[in-house]
Amino acid sequence: MEQNSFLLQISGLSKSYSGVTVLKDVSLCFGKASIHGLIGENGAGKSTLIKCLNGITRPDRGTFLFDGQPYHPSVRRALSLGIVTIPQEFNLASSLSIRDNIFLGCELRRAGFLDHGAMRRRCNELLESLQCDLCADTEVSSLSIAQKQLVEIARALNRDCRLLIMDEPTTVLNPPEVNNLFRIMRGMRERGISMIYVSHKLGEVKEICDNVTVLRDGELICQTPISEVDVKEMANRMVGRELKGIFPEKRKVSADAEILLDVDQLSQSDRVKDVSFTLRKGEILGLAGLGGAGRTELAETLYGVRRKKSGRIFVAGKEVRLNSPSQAVRCGIAYLSEDRQKSGIIQDFGLDMNISLISLLKYCRCGFINKSVELKQAGMYRERFRIKSPSLTSPIRELSGGNQQKGAIAKSLDAEPRIFIFDEPTRGIDIQSRGEIYQFIHSLASEGMACIVISSDLEELIGLCPKVAVMREGSFAGFLEDEHINEKEIMYLATGVK
Repeated sequence: MEQNSFLLQISGLSKSYSGVTVLKDVSLCFGKASIHGLIGENGAGKSTLIKCLNGITRPDRGTFLFDGQPYHPSVRRALSLGIVTIPQEFNLASSLSIRDNIFLGCELRRAGFLDHGAMRRRCNELLESLQCDLCADTEVSSLSIAQKQLVEIARALNRDCRLLIMDEPTTVLNPPEVNNLFRIMRGMRERGISMIYVSHKLGEVKEICDNVTVLRDGELICQTPISEVDVKEMANRMVGRELKGIFPEKRKVSADAEILLDVDQLSQSDRVKDVSFTLRKGEILGLAGLGGAGRTELAETLYGVRRKKSGRIFVAGKEVRLNSPSQAVRCGIAYLSEDRQKSGIIQDFGLDMNISLISLLKYCRCGFINKSVELKQAGMYRERFRIKSPSLTSPIRELSGGNQQKGAIAKSLDAEPRIFIFDEPTRGIDIQSRGEIYQFIHSLASEGMACIVISSDLEELIGLCPKVAVMREGSFAGFLEDEHINEKEIMYLATGVK
């Protein structure tokens, strides 16, 4: 490729934290009007490379050329050049409207005053281009995870973008939403915009990207046209060895196994309507559906975050009232939220304090926390889940996404539940960590725990769950088992074809 065909060139990029090397002499080139995949395990250096590029982090060494000119990264300089990043964790003001978020810092004015009408029209144009039926004046706090993702994309499109960095943009999007995103990305490429696409979904990388870069332990492993590698080879290069199948063998549950959860005609406002199902000891039930189908709302109702309108809930044969998470915990129900940054962990706490958040009482003696017991328990979970952390007290925000997720799971498990609801358990996690979490869920079921797995990743549900319930418009559209658990059957039920 000729020199002038590159939009961005990075040479000798290195970065260390407290003596730990995160990036080591990385040199990369990104072409104009292209989509470039960036892959690697959690902790491989992808996020640090992005932060160095957009000016959030200062590298120890390295030079940048943007469109042939020297580029000294800073947040302001990156935006002025049209380098826009959509982060993995949302960066939205929840109390503001979609319109206000999209124009935050770049408001339109007329005669010195904010031009709300022009901003509303432009906002609606952006949302329409994303085939999104949201209103510009809707408050962001009322949006689902998938809808917030679309707002992030719309905000990036609103800027004069030349290089768009997308960090795990499809983690909670369903197949039609992913297809819509890819349509938008191809259109942007046709208009001359370049993109860096960071994802752990290697099938999507293969489908949408022109080239792919693999990082491992902070070093560049390869940069190659996507046509020269398949999904299996990408995965092998990420981990440095041949990667076996990540899904454990499915296990059937006896028809006479104890029923741990019995839900009868459960309703919650208009988001959950007349839902009935049973969950047996040792069972793994998948929960599929399009965005807005009511999956998370059902989980939050079972965990006491939302108040039920009608219906009955039985845990181990006893009817229970679940009006708060604390009541759900006492009944033996655990819930892993789909948004770990918001409600799964406290980022400034260490692994020790995060793990004891729900079960703090068992660490207290005479009104004081027994730190030695708390640290011992955290150490046990760190070893069991192979959590990579400098220490048990290091802020959990310093850990990779996969290690943060393992910490959030350990926190819920420490309350000794009998029923565990996993909402998007592998969101933003690399392929090896996903395999570890799948094996962990499988082992919990083998030990007699009942598990519900909510996921937008159909491959995840197909590979992990012996039984899948599909939701549509707040109700169960049907159940699938055995050979009927496939993408076509799930989408038929989710869309109303069946």
